[in-house]
Amino acid sequence: MNDIKPAIMMVLVFTIICGGIYPAVVTGIAQAVFPKEATGSFITDRSGREIGSALIGQPFSDSKYFWPRPSATTDFGYNPAASGGSNSGPTNPDYLKTVANRVKALKDTGVSTGIPTDLVQASASGLDPHISPEAASVQIPRVAKARGMMEDKVRRLVSGHTEDRQFGIIGSPRVNVLALNLALDRLAP
Repeated sequence: MNDIKPAIMMVLVFTIICGGIYPAVVTGIAQAVFPKEATGSFITDRSGREIGSALIGQPFSDSKYFWPRPSATTDFGYNPAASGGSNSGPTNPDYLKTVANRVKALKDTGVSTGIPTDLVQASASGLDPHISPEAASVQIPRVAKARGMMEDKVRRLVSGHTEDRQFGIIGSPRVNVLALNLALDRLAP
């Protein structure tokens, strides 16, 4: 009995420290130092209304928009509550059929060769907001045509929205689809 009382006290003390004080301090520091990131990296429209997050992909299917990487989340695409990959391997017939359908859909829009994998395969989280610059490039003709814009102008916009590797060494260059599509809307609604 003498041993149980200190054990219970330690559980309570560490619960208060680790479950209350520490998270509150870290959250406070994060909101002070990185206010945008700590609150979800929301992207707003011209009126200040939040329309999405720079960290979570958004569904776009209209030909006048760049299409994101496919989502593997269930119920509806890009559902953050259902984050996760499909866990289907390259020999799974359903997965192969899904990828083939995505390739066909891209070919139907005029993409004939060099389809980047990130346009037909979902990311591990199913929520990736970025596509590769190559995935954006193959979509330029479709987007430019749908908006009545010159391809060079759209290409410059893609180039301007291409983010470099993090710290110059981590990851690959990438394009945030939501930010790019919002920039397109500002140029040619």
